[in-house]
Amino acid sequence: MPPYCIWPVITLFLLVIIESPSIATAGSKPSPELARHLAEIVTLARPSPMMTVPAGTFLLGSNRVDNDPYGGRTQFDDTELPQHRVWLDAYEMDRDEVSLGEYLAFLQKQKIHPSDELQKLLWHVITVHFISDQILSRWPALYVTWTEANDLCAAKHARLPTEAEWEKAARGSEGIPYPWGDAIPNSTLAMFGQHHVHEIPILAAVDSYEEGKSPYGLHHMAGNIAEWVQDWFGFDYYAYMPERNPSGPLTGRYKSVRGGSWKSRRVMLRTATRGGAAPDQRAATIGFRCARTLMIDSP
Repeated sequence: MPPYCIWPVITLFLLVIIESPSIATAGSKPSPELARHLAEIVTLARPSPMMTVPAGTFLLGSNRVDNDPYGGRTQFDDTELPQHRVWLDAYEMDRDEVSLGEYLAFLQKQKIHPSDELQKLLWHVITVHFISDQILSRWPALYVTWTEANDLCAAKHARLPTEAEWEKAARGSEGIPYPWGDAIPNSTLAMFGQHHVHEIPILAAVDSYEEGKSPYGLHHMAGNIAEWVQDWFGFDYYAYMPERNPSGPLTGRYKSVRGGSWKSRRVMLRTATRGGAAPDQRAATIGFRCARTLMIDSP
């Protein structure tokens, strides 16, 4: 069994999300030619606006369904059971996934070279596929460790969303199965189900796919790039989580990852489907977005 598998019941999810992961290492100094492209991508970086998610309860998780194996409301596995209402205080969350331009700008400020995996990918798509710096600047960040994601959000005076915050932002207060509603995912709603013989990511701009927005106006809460969240992954956490502002188990080995990616099957795009990865891994299928608590009194 691969070392990043958490529990047999969720092995399939992790294998789909985390393709060819690598352990985090410092990147080498890029070539002068690539460095010029990286600098241009940084100049094109644009931060995401944030969308407000009001205080209140929402339906988290899923009810068990055993007679509709391909339905959008059928649980992927037992980690998303049981369904129940949870209260969250008001918060705001990035409308878009953190872009590659913004991520590279953060690394530049920290005087950190991009990982070798990311450098290799960018050089390939620039020189072989002729993808422009403008397009790359709007790709979602990828090959990002959980710590890098957490640090970038902190630099923005924000944080990674909790898993519950992510789920509410994706599905609204009444627990819809996909960010856009009940419709089966298709190519106008999400970037998913893609394949490239050389494992080159097939990604959409972080501010694209208007038809697939969530109830609070967030893009790509299903597909494109899966997203790190704040919590440690607890396979049975939904069964004992607190009813107000849950923030995940106190410890763990894996961090939760939500939303499915450009490679995912439809079932991985469900707003309740859960998974995770080791926090020091990099993958072409995992990025992130940031959140911030709103200072509004709750009852």
